[in-house]
Amino acid sequence: MKKNLLLMISALLLMLSACGQSEKAVSNGKQDSEEKLQKVTLMLDWYPNAVHSFLYVAEEKGYFKEQGLDVEIQMPADTNDPLRLVAADKIDMAISYQPQVLVARGEDIPVVSFAALVRHPLNQLMVPTNGDIQSPKDLEGKSIGYPSIPLNEAIIQTMIESDGGKYDKVKMVDVGWDLIPAIATKNTDALIGAYINHEKLLLEKEGHPVRTINPVDYGVPDYYELVLVASENALKENADVFKKFIAAITKGQNDVVEHPKEALSILLNHENQSSPLDEDIESKSLEMLLPLMHSNNQPFGYQDPSTWENVAQWLYETKVIKKKATAEEAFINL
Repeated sequence: MKKNLLLMISALLLMLSACGQSEKAVSNGKQDSEEKLQKVTLMLDWYPNAVHSFLYVAEEKGYFKEQGLDVEIQMPADTNDPLRLVAADKIDMAISYQPQVLVARGEDIPVVSFAALVRHPLNQLMVPTNGDIQSPKDLEGKSIGYPSIPLNEAIIQTMIESDGGKYDKVKMVDVGWDLIPAIATKNTDALIGAYINHEKLLLEKEGHPVRTINPVDYGVPDYYELVLVASENALKENADVFKKFIAAITKGQNDVVEHPKEALSILLNHENQSSPLDEDIESKSLEMLLPLMHSNNQPFGYQDPSTWENVAQWLYETKVIKKKATAEEAFINL
């Protein structure tokens, strides 16, 4: 009897030991798998909002992990940080603006765009719906509020002159980032530097409807509003990492297109507490953005060489850059 009892106890101890080893093996396997993920840092252009939905969907659904990536998404402390930190290889990649990439290249800063995210300008001229400004030449004698960025001045000058007006008859007023109050309180007659998927929607919600005039209709080249950038060095040394990243965000963007409400819900779970999101505004923004993020015949992120050449030429002609950037060196299609 005692012998049988001892045998039973020994068998039980062996089973418990085997279970413990099995659990340890599973735990170690999970740990090893996580350790194999390559850490990648991405800096946004601004606080999380509708345009970034594809990133958070890719993160939430494990598309980055499928590619062996552990992506850390960061917010910039300053709007100039993303390009500066990428150029210095302090972060792996960032969201920036096509014109800014070319400005940087004109200053011999080695940054390269590897994907186009928003394929058309979001920054458009805004005027009160019930005002008397119907086209850019009507801006003569008017004031335009803007954040003091040379690109905005170049946009307005091109629009006015292509419409037969005179740029020197316009008053440009630096309002910083207080764009909404500038036009809501009628301190300025128009705005540039404001976005159709953000300021326009907020102005309308607050009872100040505006009409937008697209710069592309008045001589400004159809530029990419948002692009993904990295340093020349990083793209040369780690091209496979960036290809994997593109594969993951493409799946994320496809999900956003197919299930926008779910994507918005995921985004709202990642809102920054210092910049809370308005669900109604972000829903309208996403609806507006999706058609602007895709090329009919090319994969998500594809960049057209002629677009880069046209924008580089325009920036040089308008003296935003003193030395024309070599367009083909400013981007790469992965």
